[in-house]
Amino acid sequence: MSDIEQLTGLERGKTLPLQRDVEAISIPFGKTVTLPEDSTVSVMQAKGSSVSVGFEGRLYLIEGAQLDALGLEALPRPTLPEDASEDEIEQFVWDQLRTCFDPEIPVNIVDLGLVYGCRIERLISGERMVTIRMTLTAPGCGMGDVIAADARNKILGAPQISKVHTEIVFDPPWSREMMSDEARLELGMF
Repeated sequence: MSDIEQLTGLERGKTLPLQRDVEAISIPFGKTVTLPEDSTVSVMQAKGSSVSVGFEGRLYLIEGAQLDALGLEALPRPTLPEDASEDEIEQFVWDQLRTCFDPEIPVNIVDLGLVYGCRIERLISGERMVTIRMTLTAPGCGMGDVIAADARNKILGAPQISKVHTEIVFDPPWSREMMSDEARLELGMF
């Protein structure tokens, strides 16, 4: 079964027992917590390479590399060849950002127009640091920490990148016009 088929088969409300302890990102706080083995979680959304689940009245995000805890095949962490060019590394970062979703909206953060820019720098140590400049749909949106943690974890999957900094800004303020045509179509906002 392909990665997409596996996640597509997870319908909202489906309950699954945890096969092992699993690290998950708490929503909306963005902190990593451990959900215990043999607990039952309820699928809220399966998009990109992550699954949002409900557990004891709270929401959590489980990354694709941890899906075996749900009894599914774990998705491999994305990688780059050791000799990847700067362009390939930048493309990798954008590809990973396209797998990040606001747990409440079924459109990735790039198509939503939340990512304003991405800069990759070489530090004096030779390591690469990625700085992502992004916004939220509203200043009071509580999902910023979750989205930032998800993006950071996915981008750090490449050994060529050692640090990720997410800068959340509100200037310019986000508006529906920043969404891609595909996002507007998905959300019925044409």
